[in-house]
Parts: sequence; structure tokens; C-alpha cells
Amino acid sequence: MNTGSGDNGLMSDINVTPFVDVMLVLLIIFMVTAPMLVQGLDVALPQVTTKALETKEEHLMITVRKDNLIFINDFEVSLDTLQEKLAKIVQGRASADVYLKADKDVSYGLVAQVMARIKDAGVDKLGMVTEPSPPEKDTKAPKAKRG
Repeated sequence: MNTGSGDNGLMSDINVTPFVDVMLVLLIIFMVTAPMLVQGLDVALPQVTTKALETKEEHLMITVRKDNLIFINDFEVSLDTLQEKLAKIVQGRASADVYLKADKDVSYGLVAQVMARIKDAGVDKLGMVTEPSPPEKDTKAPKAKRG
């Protein structure tokens, strides 16, 4: 391109098309692999009909499995040591928010005991993790016309 100044110098424009192509490919790769990176312990959560809460930071997760084992994130603890260990963890955190994930087949009594220990450890906010229930199907079948 000639600028009209009589210079026959080189034009130094950056071609961003390869950069955009690479970024789009990386975006697609991350979008495909992100759902596969879900971590945690396998529990069958109860299903409820509420909207999911938006969260920006990772909170402390207490898990009660079907076999009555209790975990703080991925580390197994006993019911007796849960309060002590959780209190030490909460002291070093800016936010004392905890989420409780209990298998739907765990007894209500054990879940209540775990919740009491969590509250006694100084946790301000305790959230319950559930799964959304599947949409209800329309059970009304069309009636046959009699004539």
C-alpha cells in the first residue's frame, strides 16, 4: 500500500487471524473438557426442584457417603474428629462457608449429627448440596373418542 509520502518502506501490520484461530480452538477444547473435570466423591444426592446457586469461589465440602464414611473435601475423618479438624480448617479461611453433601440413603440421624458438629466448629453458613429433579412428565394421555 502506498501512503503517498513517497516511502517505499515496509508496512508493519500484525496479522491476528492465526491468533484468533488458535484461541477459538483452545476455547472449544476447554469447553469440551471442563465438564469432565468434576471432582469429588461419588454419592447419590437427593433431588429437589430449586434453582442452583451461583458461586465464584471454592467452598469447603463435607461428604457423607452411603457407607457412613465422612470426608472433608477428599480426606476421610471420623464423626468424633470432624468438629476438631473442621475448626482448625475454618480458622485459616477468610470465609467459613461449608457445603454438606450427604447420600440420600444415609440416615437422617447421622446427617443431623454431622450438621451439629459442623455448626459447633464455628461455621457461619452451611449449605446442602442436592441434584435438580428431572422435569415432571405429563401423565395425561389423550382419551380415545367413543362413538
